[in-house]
Order: sequence, then structure tokens, then C-alpha cells
Amino acid sequence: MTSPRIGVYPGTFDPITLGHLDIIRRGTRLVDTLVIGVTTNPSKSPMFSLEERMAMVEREVADLPGNIEVVSFDALLMDFAASQDASVIVRGLRAVADFEYEYQMAGMNQQINDDIETVFLMADVSLQPIASRLVKEIARYGGPIHKFVTPKVAEEIAEKVGGERA
Repeated sequence: MTSPRIGVYPGTFDPITLGHLDIIRRGTRLVDTLVIGVTTNPSKSPMFSLEERMAMVEREVADLPGNIEVVSFDALLMDFAASQDASVIVRGLRAVADFEYEYQMAGMNQQINDDIETVFLMADVSLQPIASRLVKEIARYGGPIHKFVTPKVAEEIAEKVGGERA
């Protein structure tokens, strides 16, 4: 009997976007269990706390098919992946610029632990321009974000930026 194939999809998910959800849906077809690793990243100045992001991701993936777990982490990705018994890191790509960064990261990660493979998934063409950073910027200026996030996430962002502008 082979052991289950576990994949890790890491990110800050600040906020989780339709692009993230596309990669999650497709990633679940590649592994038996997909662990969504919600990480702290102080350099990104998150809009949502870790607890808020965890709750947001858990809610948004609750009805998706596949075996999905949501776990927070504050460690090297490869250490986190090893702690989850993962054999695959799932990364989403939107553009060539993403590939250059992700390619470098995959190389470094392979140097740390070459038992864990990195798999790149291209975001759906209609979702490729979506970036959490841009969604937050559009929202801060009162622009429409409904094409980039679910209605509930849009509501949570509106609550945050409403408070920022007040």
C-alpha cells in the first residue's frame, strides 16, 4: 500500500482570492490531501490577522471537493512541508515575473530538501491578473473587487477599508 500523497499550498492569503481558490481546486486533484499553509509574513503588512485569514480560508474551502486541511505556520516552508509529511509543494503562477521568483525559490527549496517536489500550476487565464496586493489597493480607493474575491471576502475587505478611511 502506498502512503497518501500530501501537498502543501503555502501563502499569506491576505485575502484569499478567486485565483487562490482556482489553484486549490486544481491542486486537490494532484494529491490525496492538500494542506493550505497560511503563513505569517510581516514584510507584507497584512490587512487581516493570522486568525482572520485562517477563518477566511477555512470558510472559503469548506465546500470544495477533495481532502483539504488549513494549517498556520511560521517557519521555513520546507520545514513546514516536512512536518506535514508532504511530498509536493503546489505553487500558482500568474505571469512570467512570478515564474522567475518561483523558479529561484524552488531551486533554494530543493537544496534544503530534495525529497519534496515543487509543482507549478498556471492560474486560469481569466484569473491571472488577480493579486491580493492589488485587490486591497483597489478596495482602499473604493474600486470594485467583486470579480476578484468571493462576496463574503469582499464584504470583509470593505469592513477593513471602511475603518481605514474613517
